[in-house]
Amino acid sequence: MTTTAPQHETMTPTPPAALKVSEAVGRIIARMGAAHVFGVVGSGNFRATNALIAPSDQRPDGIPFTAARHEMGAACMADAYSRSTGRLSVVTVHQGCGLSNALTGIGEAAKSRTPVLVISGDTPGGQYGSNFYIDQDKVVEGMGAVAERLHSPASAVADTIRAVTRAVNDRRTVVLSMPLDVQEGTIPEGQRSLVESVAPPVPPTPAGAAPEAVERIAELLAGAERPVIVGGRGAAAGVGPIRALAERAGALLTTSAVGRGLFHEDPWHLDVMGGFSTDGAAELVRQADVMLVFGAALNRWTTRDGTHLRGKTVIQVDDTPRAFGLHYPVDLEVLGDAGLTASAAAVALGERLASTGGAQTGYRTEETRARVAESLHWRDQPFEDVSEPVIAGDPDSGRIDPRLLTNRLDEMVPMERIVVPDGGNFNAYPAMHFRVPDNTGYCVPLAFQSIGLALSSAMGSQLASPDRIAIAGVGDGGLLMSLVELETAVRLKMPLMVVVYNDAAYGAEVHHFVHETDRLDTVQFPPTDIAAIAAGFGCSSVTVRQESDLGAVQEWLDGPRDRPILIDAKIADFPSWVLAHSFAEGE
Repeated sequence: MTTTAPQHETMTPTPPAALKVSEAVGRIIARMGAAHVFGVVGSGNFRATNALIAPSDQRPDGIPFTAARHEMGAACMADAYSRSTGRLSVVTVHQGCGLSNALTGIGEAAKSRTPVLVISGDTPGGQYGSNFYIDQDKVVEGMGAVAERLHSPASAVADTIRAVTRAVNDRRTVVLSMPLDVQEGTIPEGQRSLVESVAPPVPPTPAGAAPEAVERIAELLAGAERPVIVGGRGAAAGVGPIRALAERAGALLTTSAVGRGLFHEDPWHLDVMGGFSTDGAAELVRQADVMLVFGAALNRWTTRDGTHLRGKTVIQVDDTPRAFGLHYPVDLEVLGDAGLTASAAAVALGERLASTGGAQTGYRTEETRARVAESLHWRDQPFEDVSEPVIAGDPDSGRIDPRLLTNRLDEMVPMERIVVPDGGNFNAYPAMHFRVPDNTGYCVPLAFQSIGLALSSAMGSQLASPDRIAIAGVGDGGLLMSLVELETAVRLKMPLMVVVYNDAAYGAEVHHFVHETDRLDTVQFPPTDIAAIAAGFGCSSVTVRQESDLGAVQEWLDGPRDRPILIDAKIADFPSWVLAHSFAEGE
């Protein structure tokens, strides 16, 4: 009888499942710090999007995803979200037409240097006959964004890391094109550990200005009688040091349009400079002898076509060399971080003043204090009410002055708000007659000068600050271009207020060309019941022809605010002085 020794079964470990490129891309972007994802999902971006927003050990609840109704809306939401938070937002779109639909929003973000990553499907290499084919890299670069792509399964991990790093560290809008054949490939086994261990980019260490530049700033401020310091978005991280420098120099403070609210706590601030400023504030800026600018582009709107730069010494501080001379030449270009440069300049100025025996009053006199207080808010400036009365029996009668309308809404809405003005003849009213609580409470999506972006931008801002009421100030033309996102706002139960300044026209064009021709039917339209359209989406809505119609707005404010309200304001038609000086040759 023979016996057989027991055989010990050898267990072969099961190899891990191959990791598709599409899934690896989503995981990498999530691990590298994506804060919120906006998009319209199709077959070309479905798998990467699902991997991006999926729960993980690092993010147990996954990354929040907002499904927009149009790709342009998604891009505008992402742009505004990143402006408000400073964090990376992601836009996800289908190849070809999905990307092209998003281009206006991508252009706005790119011109604003907003850190946004767009992931887009792309047709496989060589498939030029595909209905979806466009040269995505050329299109993206033509919009001013950075074109990146997945070149192969072997390079996909490095390609994705590079795209995210450029968006975050270079403060750029980056489009990562993902060809479908590359997405279907698998990541080399040796790279899997990198997919699971990659971390957010480490931002570059900021640097202050060169010592000789700092001394020159201090010298110019020490000799100034009426200095003004301007802050743009690039000054946001340096508000404290800039205010300290302004106090030591006796300088007034003001901002570019996108920087509005940065210095809201300072008693010597003038609110905003340029096209949106009050007449009194504009005069104080004109009378300055030295202007020190931190992180602002000094474009034609901020400078009133360059007139605010005349007759004074202008110093521009920026951490990006290409910012210098982009719109107008300045007297002194200083490369450096806003906060570090301001701190160093304050020290240098203090040493100079100590050596001459005292503090510097500069522009901060009692006379100036009174002028600042009188000029600060548009709502306090006198105006002649041009409202037209409601006539009994005429349902189309009654037009409310947009200044009266906005002033009353400003009084009604809590200051925990975000104001987002659209472009058009009306836009100075929401842009300036609504006060703002701080810079987070203001978003101006006008870098591209497109109308129709404010509705979606207000939604992105509101998602970034959920405890605030977002106010989108839009024209009827811009609203009708983008109103599909009202459904998104209703679905998300947003406390969103949409104020439609309805003149049944593209008002800027009417007032621009009325002196040339009476053929304006191309830019004027029949009345539209926008309130009824909004109600069809599920919004609260009200038509406002006179001040007494605003009672419904107060009811919404006093309620749960669990759905948006749209105010269809039939406004009195008269030219905006902001547009008037914008179209003029100088002043």
